[in-house]
Amino acid sequence: MSRQTDTEPAGTPPEELTRSITGRLLFFYVLGDVLGSGVYVLIGLVAGAVGGAFWIAFAAGVTLATITGLAYAELATKFPQAAGASLYVHKAFRNPVLTFLITICSLSAVFAASGSLATGFARYFGSIFDLVPALLVTLVFVVLLTLVNFIGITESVVVNMIMTFIEISGLVLVMVIGIIVVVRGDADFSVLTSFTAEGNPIFAIVAGVALAFFAMTGFENAANVAEETINPSKTFPRALIGGMAAAGLIYVLVAMSAALVVPVGTLAGADAALLEVVRADVLPGSVEVMLKVFAVIAMIAITNTTLVSIVTQSRILYGMGREDVVPAVFSKIHPTRRSPYVALVFSTLVVASLLIIGEVLSNVDPDLDIVGRLATVTVVFLLFIYALVIVSALKLRGEGETEDSYRANTALLYLGVLGNIVLLGYVVIDDPASLYWVAGLLALGVALYLVKRAAGGRSSKGIATGGEA
Repeated sequence: MSRQTDTEPAGTPPEELTRSITGRLLFFYVLGDVLGSGVYVLIGLVAGAVGGAFWIAFAAGVTLATITGLAYAELATKFPQAAGASLYVHKAFRNPVLTFLITICSLSAVFAASGSLATGFARYFGSIFDLVPALLVTLVFVVLLTLVNFIGITESVVVNMIMTFIEISGLVLVMVIGIIVVVRGDADFSVLTSFTAEGNPIFAIVAGVALAFFAMTGFENAANVAEETINPSKTFPRALIGGMAAAGLIYVLVAMSAALVVPVGTLAGADAALLEVVRADVLPGSVEVMLKVFAVIAMIAITNTTLVSIVTQSRILYGMGREDVVPAVFSKIHPTRRSPYVALVFSTLVVASLLIIGEVLSNVDPDLDIVGRLATVTVVFLLFIYALVIVSALKLRGEGETEDSYRANTALLYLGVLGNIVLLGYVVIDDPASLYWVAGLLALGVALYLVKRAAGGRSSKGIATGGEA
């Protein structure tokens, strides 16, 4: 952060983050993060897994994610601090090993998500400029977003809100194309209930939900900026649940529109599926111009989500470094920009490594879809985290509550635990190769743990002793 705000006391300690995010900014932060990750990047893969009824997979994924979001909203209002799931699980179980595991899983999830999104960005970029190597595009993309985040969180969130309006315009364009097809009488509504995937339709939907769930991830990132949110007990629940509900409705409508306009097989086989909706030549004017405009919108949408992921990576490392869970160097704040610069540099190096490894493996195995693989890795980590966060919310009932605290529906939370566990089991069985990537990222976490042990612990007034950070 480059300056203090009126909400920050003049004597704020130099290692504290600034409360500068309003409810409106947080709403668009959540909305923009969720929207950019799924529809623009993974809609083709979901369509291929389910068939024309793939909108059902999005609806189911939205429902499960929103239930999980209720737990995050409850916990963030009671413990509005950076570190998110790691903090909640520690407060619930007081187990340092479990806290460290959740921290590494959270980091690994956003690392993998950033890699998947950066690759999706390169595919849309390649539809306009096909002479630039995709790996170079992804690496430059990640570095530039890191620099934006280094400038400061307030600036990052404002940029996020601007990009959210742009990405929504692209999705509105898709829905308009769908409406035109319906009005013309060219829509075949039977496709919305068709399952072209092999096997039982139930399993097809579950497979689609596993991918569509990645489309709803990102809401948990908001918990990591709760410490920087103004009046979080009132602001956070409305912004989080409101942003998720709005994103979910848009997802379902866009999925239906795409299915009505483009054959499912075409969507499933496309690297940038929503471009196929524009390529259907429903709108007046030059198709080539519209394709380029839409590709730019898609790149902005993906940029939006990736920016939030980079914010999250650094905030997790910052929060847990301050709480003596990872090496304390990650809690260092730049004296001028007020950003966790050590955490930002480390995060960028990890994501760059994932992209380089993905490029090498893709050259060895042309059938490997690095976008889908990293999305699956993200989902594996997040489903485990989400289940534990919901359990933590139930276990922490009565602790840290005030009259302003939000309280989620208990029955829904139990349903959320069950749903996350069932989906996690399916994802692991369906794509066991993703576990190699999971193991690699966990090994990085073990390395951090060994470094911390070698350097020795420090006295902490936060998580390590059960106090507030």
